[in-house]
Amino acid sequence: MTTPVLRFSGPVLPDGDVRDLYVVDGRVTYEHQSGADTAAEGWIVPGLVDAHNHLGLEDGGAVDDAETERQAVADRDNGVLLLRDCGSPADTRWVHDRDDLPRLIRAGRHIARTRRYLRDYGVEVEPEALVDTVVQEAAAGDGWIKLVGDWISREAGDLTPSFPDDAVSAAIGTAHALGARVTAHCFGSTSLSPLLDAGIDCIEHGTGLQEQQIEQMVANGVALVPTVLQTDKFPEYVAAAREKFPAYASTMEALHRSRRDVLMAAYDAGVDLYVGSDGGGSTRHGCLHEEILAMAAMGLPADYVLGAASWRARAWLGWNPGLAEGDPADFVVYPANPVEDLTVLAQPSYVVLRGRTRRDW
Repeated sequence: MTTPVLRFSGPVLPDGDVRDLYVVDGRVTYEHQSGADTAAEGWIVPGLVDAHNHLGLEDGGAVDDAETERQAVADRDNGVLLLRDCGSPADTRWVHDRDDLPRLIRAGRHIARTRRYLRDYGVEVEPEALVDTVVQEAAAGDGWIKLVGDWISREAGDLTPSFPDDAVSAAIGTAHALGARVTAHCFGSTSLSPLLDAGIDCIEHGTGLQEQQIEQMVANGVALVPTVLQTDKFPEYVAAAREKFPAYASTMEALHRSRRDVLMAAYDAGVDLYVGSDGGGSTRHGCLHEEILAMAAMGLPADYVLGAASWRARAWLGWNPGLAEGDPADFVVYPANPVEDLTVLAQPSYVVLRGRTRRDW
């Protein structure tokens, strides 16, 4: 089916130049198109990116394809047109074949230590099997793997690293040799230095980052996805664990108290920050705008956070960062300037994915 030529008018971010943007055969052009249908006027933003998403996951583990589709549609309708999956037990490769669903970069399953993660979420292994599992999950993903860097140890009664340093180093080296980037779930501090020393590419959550570790991230270009809505749930973990695991409860309390200072220290130092909702499991899909608002409420500038959820994140993940001539037409139109009022991100006027709009899906 041939789709009509569409015309959009307004400031095009990140530059903010007022332009007429046309969509022809799924791509952007600024050359005048006679007879184009006027679709919308407003602020035009490159498609949003959820850099920490768990498509196909809910509290009990994997969900079926129908529920996965509902999750993806909720994200898409929120203006999120590119998802970086950070671990899912569901096989979501079929999403690549759906032009009406967000573009997806998959990381396979979480790789965790035996009995040291949420049940039915990932693959749980002992250190001697870590490298072989990395090979397996790298083959199953789209250029990323996800390690669980730390979790509560029932024996220690506190948050501890999942794997010994030598296993971590071998795992990350293997992933890089296979062309995959590596990210890791890390709440505490102890797990971070071995991961950074081994050349990890990204840290998820990062509430335990210390000054030297932040400096190492800047020097090595390691990204941070802080998931502040998720880390705001630490008091719930404390309440549930205090009686049985008091040391863990104290650790998580301290991490919650310092999380804003850690985030702002990372920003001030120049760590590349990106926006992730942690959608899946305890967090619903379709709420990236809430994570953007939460990061801004921590003290990050609005224009920085918006870029971290759009053009800068797209560039980081290897996609067209903006909307240049000939780029794929993946963008969102808002009724007002989101840099001046981030709350407008909750109500996109128009979502265009692969040059198609809601009426074409």
